[in-house]
Formats: sequence, structure tokens, C-alpha cells
Amino acid sequence: MVHTTISELETATGYEQVRAAIATRFTNPLDLPKEIFSDPLVYREELERIFYGPYWHPVAHRAELGEINSFKTTWLGEIPILVSRGQDDRIRAFVNTCTHRGTLLEQREVGVAQEFQCPYHRWLFNSSGDFCGAPGEREFRADFDRKDYALPELRVSEIAGLIFITRHPDTRLLETFLGECADPVRDCLLDDGDLTLLGYQKVVYKTNWKTYFDNDFYHAPLLHTGFRIMGWQGGKGEVRITEPVGHFSVGYQSTPYVDNGYLGDPSVVQFRGTDDRARVVALRPVTVMTKHVDTINIRFARPRGVDRTEVSYAFFGHASDSAEYRHHRVRQASNLLGPSGFITIEDAAVFNRQQMTADDGTLARFVKGVDGRPEDATQNDEIGNTVGWANYRRVMGFDH
Repeated sequence: MVHTTISELETATGYEQVRAAIATRFTNPLDLPKEIFSDPLVYREELERIFYGPYWHPVAHRAELGEINSFKTTWLGEIPILVSRGQDDRIRAFVNTCTHRGTLLEQREVGVAQEFQCPYHRWLFNSSGDFCGAPGEREFRADFDRKDYALPELRVSEIAGLIFITRHPDTRLLETFLGECADPVRDCLLDDGDLTLLGYQKVVYKTNWKTYFDNDFYHAPLLHTGFRIMGWQGGKGEVRITEPVGHFSVGYQSTPYVDNGYLGDPSVVQFRGTDDRARVVALRPVTVMTKHVDTINIRFARPRGVDRTEVSYAFFGHASDSAEYRHHRVRQASNLLGPSGFITIEDAAVFNRQQMTADDGTLARFVKGVDGRPEDATQNDEIGNTVGWANYRRVMGFDH
């Protein structure tokens, strides 16, 4: 059950005034008032309507929970989450908070544990979320029932090993929510999802979460020197868009790198696999997945206030990889598509520069390839972004 707090009521009251003012600036569906990237009341309302609303959010892949009692901690908006593979081999997700006094329960990011113990009063919970006991339990209140103190559990669904959670009781079935992007998700995860975890890189960008996610395809060959070095120009890939929520994906083929003298070690970008399908999938509100050359990457992201976004880059190989191929994937992943990879390093600078101007009262505008239909989008225009923004306006109440 979703409860409304006093702070939520106060936010909603203040938000109505902000919403009405911003709505008057949404005069063209292709123009965005930039205050939506900097207003704290807009951010608080986004948490309620989007992150805690009827959306599915990827939080882990099975490869990160490789054995019984494995766990991972993460966040849904500003709610701490504990994902656990129980003794029964079932994967569950809980609010990562002790049900006694509300203390953060597990602080480690990943690990293996049969039980979770709150440091405050030593309350104990098992890997299935059940309350197991606490010091002084005989003196607890008369109506105390252990079952009432289990960790709050969230709905969980899965596709190709990718674990999704939702806090809202009315969220649609996962396949329906993903729509046209369900198969591209499977493509990214090599169809069977039988992956192995290679490692993580984490970064906090100085930008609003929407700016981070709204990374269009138009910019890729223009901003990223790495794409130009590899001779990638874009514009030829297959684009899929899920309406009305606005997930989008681009599929293309990985092409062999022709050594042009720019790289000291061209083997770092060498394609050694047999599956040359390449894919970028952007799942709203804030998850990006890529399969590019031999790199498989899921970017688990979360907002950290109105002007910060934390992204955890998780890199994977396939369970059938040889040791040599796995080593190649690790080298390529850390050099190509991580936060300091030579295909993505410029993004951080642009994100920061966009956030620096978020309070200037102007508009962010879409102009390239936006006069056609979204279903006719190409790989190097901006129309793929506009479906998600139309849905954002509806969800946030800016279209009335």
C-alpha cells in the first residue's frame, strides 16, 4: 500500500502553483521550459508520479546475484532497496529499512548473507525478508506479531535475467510496459540472459536525471571523438519506440575497426564475437543498456536531488565466454563505454554545462528530424526523444 505523507501533501500544494506556471510555457510540444531541470518542487513531484508511480525500474541482473543468499543494494528514487536471492532461490526486493525504528539495514553494495542485522538494536531478518528475532523480544508490546515486521516487499518481474521492480500497485505487466522495446532488451542481454558479471564503474554527474537520460542519437557522431575515430556516422540503424511511455532503441551492426593510426592498441576496440548485433536501449525513466562491439553494459541510474544523477555502469560477459574472451571484454568495457571511456567521456562535460544554464529562463528545443512520425525516426535525429517528453507532460500535468 502506498501512503501519503505530510511532506508529500505540502509538496503537492506548492507544486500546483509551479505546475500551473510551467504549463503556460509548454506552448510547443517540441520546446521544453528549462525550469523543469532545476525546480526542487518539480523534482519532488517527479519522485511521486514517476519513480514511485506505475513504472517498472531495472535494479539488477541475475548475474549480479550469482548464488543463494546473494544481495545487492540500490535505490528507487530516494527509497533504499535491498534485492536478495533467498534460500528458496527466489529473487525478492525490499525496502532496505529496519521495520523497528527505520534505520538503513544493509549498507554494503553487494555481498552474500543468510541474514541481515540492523546495527541499532540488533534486529535480524533472513534473506527472504522475514523478521527472525531481536534481543528482548519477550518484553515486546502485547500485539507484537513477527509477521507484521517483515521487510516491506515490492513487486518484481524479470526479462532475460534483468530484474525490474515497481512500488505502484497498478503498474502494467512488464512485457506490456516495455512494448516494442522488449525484444531489444533481450538482444542486449544476448537473448538467453545467461551472463556473468565483469565489474562496475560508478559516477555522479552534475546534472538533472532527465538531462542524463535525454541523450539523443543526433549528438553521438558529433560530440564523441571515439565514434569518429571508429568511422561511425549513424543514421542507418533500426529504431523502435514504445508509445506512450517513450522507451526507445536503436539496432545496428558492429563493424570491424580499420586501423587508422589513432589508437596505440587497436585490439581494445576489436570485435571478437560471433553476434554482431549492436543495440542501445533507453528505458524510461532513467535506464540505458548497450551492446556495442563486445561490450555489454547496463547503466543503473538514480537521481540524487534536482541537480545530481548517480550512474552505476555494470559490465557483463556471457557464461560461455573463454577466459581470453572475458579478459578482452573487461579491457574493452573499461576503455570504451564506462564513464571515462573514449566513446562517453565527453557526456559528463556536456551534462554539467547544460545544468549550469538550467535557471536561465530559456527553452530546450528539438529541431532535427522532428516533422515526421515517431515510428519513422532515424538513428541520427531527435524525434525519438519526443514521445517520452509528451508522456512526461501528461504525467506531470503540464498539458492542461
